[in-house]
Order: sequence, then C-alpha cells, then structure tokens
Amino acid sequence: MIKNSKIRIKIKISFNKNKQLFLEKINMLIFISAKLSILKTNFGNHYMKQMRKKIELVNKLLIEKYGIPPRSKVPPNPIDLLIGTILSQNTNDKNSYKAFQNLKESYKDWNEVEQLTRTQIETKIKIAGLGKQKSGAIKEFLSSLKKEKGSISLEHFRKADNEKILNELTSFNGIGVKTASCVLLFSLRRNVCPVDTHVHRTTNRIGIVKTKTPDKTFEMINSDLPEEVAHSFHTNLIRLGREICRPSKPSCLICPLLKVCEYDKKNLNGEIKYKKNDFLLLDRIK
Repeated sequence: MIKNSKIRIKIKISFNKNKQLFLEKINMLIFISAKLSILKTNFGNHYMKQMRKKIELVNKLLIEKYGIPPRSKVPPNPIDLLIGTILSQNTNDKNSYKAFQNLKESYKDWNEVEQLTRTQIETKIKIAGLGKQKSGAIKEFLSSLKKEKGSISLEHFRKADNEKILNELTSFNGIGVKTASCVLLFSLRRNVCPVDTHVHRTTNRIGIVKTKTPDKTFEMINSDLPEEVAHSFHTNLIRLGREICRPSKPSCLICPLLKVCEYDKKNLNGEIKYKKNDFLLLDRIK
C-alpha cells in the first residue's frame, strides 16, 4: 500500500513537471509568434509605404513625359464601357473602337443587341478579332443582366462600393477583374487602377511590385493607391508599355524611368525603336 502511494506521488510529481515544461513551451511559442507577427506587420507596412512612394514618383515622371492624359468630361455609360472593354481584349484599340461603333450605330440600344443571336453580334464585331469568344461574352452578359435585374442597366453601381461592383461583374462569364475595374475607373470615376499585360509587365520591371499574375498586381497596387492617380498612372503605363517598355527589346535608353527602374535585363544597346501609340479606346467611349 505504501509502495503504491510512493509510485502515485512520483507519477504526480513527474506529471506536474511535464505540465510545467509544456506550459513554458506554449508560452514561449506564443511569445515568438507575437514577435513574428509584429515583424511581419512592420515589414508589410514598410513595403506598402515604399510601394506608395514609388507609384507617386513613377506617376510624376510619366506625366513629365506624356502629360496628364485627357479624359471625357462626361463619364461613359457603364454598359458602353464594359462592352468596349470586352472588345478591346487581345487586339489593338483602333479595331476595338470600330467594332464598338458598329454595334452602337447599327442598333438603337443594348436591348436590341441582346435580341440578336451570338452569330449576328459576331458579324458586327468581326474586326476586333476573337469574334466567337467576344460575341458570346457580350450576348451572355446582356441576357444575364436583363434576367437578373429586369433591365439592361448598371445604374445601381453608382451608390455601390468597389468590392461589391467587382464581385457582381466578375460573376458573369467572360468578365474578369480587368474588365470590371475598367468600369470602376473610366465610367464610375473611382480611384482604381486596372491591370492589363502592359501595366503588369511595367510595374514588375520598375520594381513597384513583384507578382506573377495581373490579378495579383491589381490586388497589390490597389491596396494602397495614392489618391487621384489611378487614371494618369494606368493610362501612361499603357503608353510606356506600348512604345518603350515592350515585352522584348525595350528601348531603355529613352525611358523616362531608366534611373528608377529595377529591371535587371535592361536593353542599353544603341538600337532604339520608338513609335507613338496614344490611341486609347476607353477614353474615347462616350
């Protein structure tokens, strides 16, 4: 009986010691986790602050090069802008604009376009390329919007926040983050910077972000975008990407951002190619 009591006492003492060690380890882990969280927050805040400063600097330098981009006094209708953006995918803006005009001039309103078959829409927008894909996206969007809302209108967006608008538009097949964000910037005049291939490429080369996809670039840039810069920043980056910072053989020697750019494969040879390309579809839609 005495032996059993001694054994129980030893077990209890051992258990208490192990429990104490366990609690000490838990407390240490909590302490380390808290420290790491603080470091992560501080690093994140520092990174965002640096990104914001660089966006402001790049925007300033691009305005010195290209000026403040003109924009229409009256914002375009959200439906017009969205259709125009769909047409602009993977083609040049001049052809996209012709396709947009073909639709607008041939029919009284988008209700008439919605009544067309997909192939009829395709015929009208053929010049923009990818006719089957784009006509399908336009037809499905117009029909789905009419079915869900009872009319072909996005006027309810004027009082909605950016997140709600992005979520609603990207719920339609064929409409991604870039198209939805173009509606926010060009039609609703929100301080949101859409990201296409040019903006994605240039911001990564410059060192504003280090991202793998346009959608991730969009998320990063717009997480702390300086006020009132979205339109000039977006539009002038597109010009930079078209005219100077091309996918291959960029003309780095004439780039206004040469001194602040972090791209490690700069083309500093004597060969310079430059062709003005300032026709921007989304600022011409009225």
